[in-house]
Amino acid sequence: MKQTKFKSKSRPARFWPTLGFAALAGMRSMSAPALLSHYLSRNPSWLLLNSPLRLLQKPLVASGFRLAAAGEMVMDKLPSTPNRIAPPALVGRLLSGALVGAALYKSREGNTATGAIVGGLGAVVATFVSYALRMGISKQANWPVAAVGVGEDALVLSSGAALLKAQPSHR
Repeated sequence: MKQTKFKSKSRPARFWPTLGFAALAGMRSMSAPALLSHYLSRNPSWLLLNSPLRLLQKPLVASGFRLAAAGEMVMDKLPSTPNRIAPPALVGRLLSGALVGAALYKSREGNTATGAIVGGLGAVVATFVSYALRMGISKQANWPVAAVGVGEDALVLSSGAALLKAQPSHR
């Protein structure tokens, strides 16, 4: 009896990492593109070369996103900053999640539109979940919302670092 070997085309993981970056976008909209751009600038993907998403691989773009992410962490603590679930902020988080999802999927041989949908929807869900957690912790612990926000910043940074560490090298 002859055995037939089936070759399985190994597809790089993209769904779960996209949800991870989307969750970061839901908590801090600029952190997800900053982290992904940082990763892509050090591990460029040839699959992005003929795409507008290739800009995420530029070190200058990565630096710009890092600066924007740092500014967002500061602005988040100001009382005049609108809630993340306010329509303009929510749209920004959706777009951030869609951007990282599209880039991650494209860089891993996936469909850009699918990545954008997964990233965008993941960011919206994470926005509402993280908002509810932040408000709930603040109320239960009787802590200022800004103080809980500092803890959220630490969670974003540590989760982002772990997510980056888990990503494969394209080189």
